[in-house]
Amino acid sequence: MYAAIPFPNIAPEIFAFELFGFTIALRWYAMGYIVGIALGWMIIKAALKRPALWRNGPPMQVSQMEDLLTYVVIGVIGGGRLGYVMFYKPGEFLANPIDILKIWEGGLSFHGGFIGVVLGVYLFSRRNDVPLPDLADIIAVSATPAILLVRTANFINAELWGRPTDVPWGVIFPGAAAQSCATATEPCVRHPSQLYEAGLEGLLLGAIMLVLAFRFGALKKSWLLTAIFFMGYGIARFLVEFVRQPDAQFVSPGNELGLALHYGGYGLTMGQLLTLPMILIGLTVILMARRR
Repeated sequence: MYAAIPFPNIAPEIFAFELFGFTIALRWYAMGYIVGIALGWMIIKAALKRPALWRNGPPMQVSQMEDLLTYVVIGVIGGGRLGYVMFYKPGEFLANPIDILKIWEGGLSFHGGFIGVVLGVYLFSRRNDVPLPDLADIIAVSATPAILLVRTANFINAELWGRPTDVPWGVIFPGAAAQSCATATEPCVRHPSQLYEAGLEGLLLGAIMLVLAFRFGALKKSWLLTAIFFMGYGIARFLVEFVRQPDAQFVSPGNELGLALHYGGYGLTMGQLLTLPMILIGLTVILMARRR
């Protein structure tokens, strides 16, 4: 058997209890969003209180942050859910449209949530007369803590695991992940792709963004941090997709259509196809900034 790390015995729920016949539970996945948004709030607040970081002073008042938070939360949840429905399970949800509203059962797409946040930030900028480039840059800086924590929660939930591997840091995930490639005597060892994404998209990219914003004056250069976020996340996600297991809806037996959608007919996964535009947009913005 290959050297491997056993999966830690951490329950997906932080706590759960019955109340009037209903189960009330707080899951690590939800806590990741809650704490991530709170940390992002603190980053934005710290930046707004430092006029020297900005080219023409802070783009908005601290008192406007509550309204901004509303737009961001609606964008994350609404866009994330609709993106998951459209990108990953359109047929299933078209057959049962009411299931689209059951967000407590899980199913949020990063790319959908990203689009939702973009639209929310744009609307907030227009309605509150806040410069869009400055707002987009500080949102980009503040987004990485949530990515770090939610990807870590994916690991705790034993979901979105990686492909089979023989690397010494491979993990034996429970349930179907351990059995789907196992032999009669050995469980399946897989890449902890969730932690790869947490480290690259959250920790490393977040550290780079914070240093550029608070130490090197990057907030004074319109769209620079937004472009770096686009490229950084896009490249990290593109690379991790090489060791990430395709989602179950794409590799179920006899699902040739799902596999075709997943690989797009170009040898790329759905995650890579959705990420390529982010990389191209980020590169384009940086080149335009350098030309100016």
